[in-house]
Amino acid sequence: MSQSARPASDAPPPFDLGARLSRTPAASGDLTHRKLMPALYNLALGQLLPPEMAIVGVARTAWTDDEFREEMRVAVNAHSRSGEVDPDVWKGFARRLRYVTAGFDDPAAYETLRDLLRGLDDELGTRGNKLFYLATAPDFFPVIAERLGAVGLSGESDGNFSRLVVEKPFGEDLESARELNRRLEGVFREQQVYRIDHYLGKETVQNLLVLRFGNAIFEPLWNRRYVDHVQITVAEELGVETRGGYYDQSGALRDIVQNHIFQVLSIIAMEPPARFESRDVRDEKVKVLRAIPPITADEVDLVTVRGQYGEGYIGGKPVPAYRTEDGVAPDSNTETYVAMRLYIENWRWAGTPFYLRTGKRLPRRATEVAIQFKSAPHLPFADTAVEAVVPNQLTLRIQPDEGASLKFAAKVPGPQVDLRTVSMDFQYGSSFLKPSAEAYERLLLDALLGDSTLFARWDEVERAWEIVEELLKAWAANPIGEPNYEAGGWGPDAGDELLARDGREWRRL
Repeated sequence: MSQSARPASDAPPPFDLGARLSRTPAASGDLTHRKLMPALYNLALGQLLPPEMAIVGVARTAWTDDEFREEMRVAVNAHSRSGEVDPDVWKGFARRLRYVTAGFDDPAAYETLRDLLRGLDDELGTRGNKLFYLATAPDFFPVIAERLGAVGLSGESDGNFSRLVVEKPFGEDLESARELNRRLEGVFREQQVYRIDHYLGKETVQNLLVLRFGNAIFEPLWNRRYVDHVQITVAEELGVETRGGYYDQSGALRDIVQNHIFQVLSIIAMEPPARFESRDVRDEKVKVLRAIPPITADEVDLVTVRGQYGEGYIGGKPVPAYRTEDGVAPDSNTETYVAMRLYIENWRWAGTPFYLRTGKRLPRRATEVAIQFKSAPHLPFADTAVEAVVPNQLTLRIQPDEGASLKFAAKVPGPQVDLRTVSMDFQYGSSFLKPSAEAYERLLLDALLGDSTLFARWDEVERAWEIVEELLKAWAANPIGEPNYEAGGWGPDAGDELLARDGREWRRL
């Protein structure tokens, strides 16, 4: 590792990155072009990758090493946050790139990969360390893992590591997730498996931990005595774009709620860890999920809402209904909107509702957490209507305008006591005057360094599936019917009614 990353005296040994990239044809696919290769280049630009490192792409597309390098140069130019490549940096980066044309179910391909990696050990001094990134179609996860094991690429010895990064979805329900984990554990130990959730790599998600546990003014109020309720929103303007085939098999609950939102919820609600170390942080997150009772079949209609968008307008332009999108069945029962109310049955949060929502084709793109505090118990201002004073609210914006704001009451200048709600606002861009690193940059570097803090552990994943298992079964047995919200709206009316029954409403974004 370079001097800028850590002192040479405690640097980890160099490594190979057996990069198995993308959702369709791996190293030739979209995720490689837009996220993974730009992230690796930016790490190299910041001198965070050792010169001994090699990056091996594997896919069916028939490319030579030089063709792969040129394709990746174009991708980095198009998608890197740092702009066009620096010629000198790219020259050193490109020499790391190798490519193998192969099918994922071809046993001979893994022998070719093994031989190539051994050759790189000798050529570059990578010492047998390997990180395999499985950003393929989920069906290939166990196949690739088992093939890697069959040719001896999963073993660790003499201080060397072999790690497996797995993209979501990790299973499609509780049973399939357990079966996938069983097959992976047959080859890789839990400590070797890194289940990636790019939301946890976002600066503002990580800042939730700092805001909670690094500021004494918040933690005493972070409980059922002072918090009225919590809202977590993941709103998207886009439809399914080119992911219609995948999304129609997944839906909003599997795609966003069971992983992204539950991960954010667990950070918001967790107890302070003894240390900011992988095991301690993830132990506390799991405790939160274990304190959430699974949704029962009888509760489905009371605590959850699902929706599917019809045609409508986004930004003044007409957009099609979900069922007419490419790759989507014309009678699809897949939800594009989910709202739910959950409770965390522990000492800190008992009785405090957590409202979660996500949807596609909503009016704007926004991911945020809103902590709604309780109203002041008494207002000693005789001429001020109670309704004029809005309860304090802390809003944590995860994307796109990363930052936080706190609402509180203040007096309007003048002879009378006239109260108004004002905000204190913090924005990452203006406060630090530099762009945040992409989530994949942080997560790839952590995986290379062996820091699993921001990756999901198996018991986290299993408990998340347990919470929604009966909900999935109930929705599968009851078709969604006709689309129940227009594209460009904030979801079905039932989503608003979910909060209205409790005397609350969604925060206006």
